Amino acid sequence: MKIDTQGDARDVLRPECTVHVVLPAYNEEGSLPPLLSRLERLSAELPSRLVVWVVDDGSHDQTPEIARHGAGDLDVRLLQHPANKGLGQALNTGIHAVLDAAGENDIAVVMDSDDTHDVNLIKIMRQRVDAGAHIVIASRFVAGGDDSTAPAFRRLLSRGAFWVFRILFPLVGVKDFTSGYRAYHVSLLRPAAAHWGERLVEERGFACMVELLLKLRHWHPTIEEVPLVLRYDRKAGQSKLKLGRTILQYINLAIRDRVAPPPSRMTHSKPIVPVYSHKVAS
Repeated sequence: MKIDTQGDARDVLRPECTVHVVLPAYNEEGSLPPLLSRLERLSAELPSRLVVWVVDDGSHDQTPEIARHGAGDLDVRLLQHPANKGLGQALNTGIHAVLDAAGENDIAVVMDSDDTHDVNLIKIMRQRVDAGAHIVIASRFVAGGDDSTAPAFRRLLSRGAFWVFRILFPLVGVKDFTSGYRAYHVSLLRPAAAHWGERLVEERGFACMVELLLKLRHWHPTIEEVPLVLRYDRKAGQSKLKLGRTILQYINLAIRDRVAPPPSRMTHSKPIVPVYSHKVAS
């Protein structure tokens, strides 16, 4: 991909796109209203159309009703699982729904629905995609990132996963393998979804974020990270992460990825992404 590194990413000449925000949600009635309000305010600032996909994963509270009610003029679309299937399957449902509706220039952003992620990072992520990135990760482990408000066991798990996956699967530009906040160019997701179908995300739990990253690496994406200050102090409900179960998921994922044949042996392995060029100053 040809990228002019001179100038501001905001000056990229790029076809109009839609930013699709996928929110997997399970019993998030306390966190979803403020998050949707923040996204509504953001939508007025973005140069792109913003569509929010709330994937209700069998909630027992008011989560689906809150999504139906929406927030002002924000375009909110509700997808529902009749029973809880886990974060991974909610992610899978959301991505496939976006791909059914998205154009080739669109961006898919996945973030947590517990209001711990700064929605304003979407503006920076879009700029990075405009400048040539296929994946942009909101990272706790780059300069400016911070997760000090998170419980100690979550911080320990994410750092342990970083070292393990960095050794087993070194990916250029990746420090935060487990971050649930990312932006993907649709043209990268499409060939992966075409290859794996409904198996694009097989993990049910938190290991799904690493799984998707490992599968997409076969298309040789350009990956960048932007600093994330995690706002765990805004979380309204209890953590749904189970430490022992998640560790086992990471181990099983690493083994499965090692023995599975990469799709690059079967299909083309380059993402098809349009080339954008910067405006030339007069």
